Amino acid sequence: MKYEPHQVIVKALTTEKSLNLREHHHCYAFQVATGANKLQISRAVEELFKVKVVDVRTLVGRGKMKKMGRFAGRRPAHKKAYVTIAPEGHIELFEKA
Repeated sequence: MKYEPHQVIVKALTTEKSLNLREHHHCYAFQVATGANKLQISRAVEELFKVKVVDVRTLVGRGKMKKMGRFAGRRPAHKKAYVTIAPEGHIELFEKA
C-alpha cells in the first residue's frame, strides 16, 4: 500500500524504555501504520525529520480481547518501530519533551 510520510508515522512514543534507548543508542520509538514496511518507515523518518536512518526494527502488538459485562470486543492492533539514527543526528520533537 502506498503511504505518504505523515501517514506512516502515527505518533512518537515517549516511555521510559524509549527515553533510555534514545540516550544510549540514538534509537527513537514511533507508533506507525500497521501496513507500513521497514523501507517506508525509514524513508518517512528521513523525510520528516531530516536525519540519516541506520536501522529500523518493528513489532506488531495484537489487539487483546476485552469484556465489558456480557459484551466482548477486541482492542485494535498496533505497530511500533524502533528507528536508530546516525550518532550525529537528533530529532527536535523528542528533545523538547
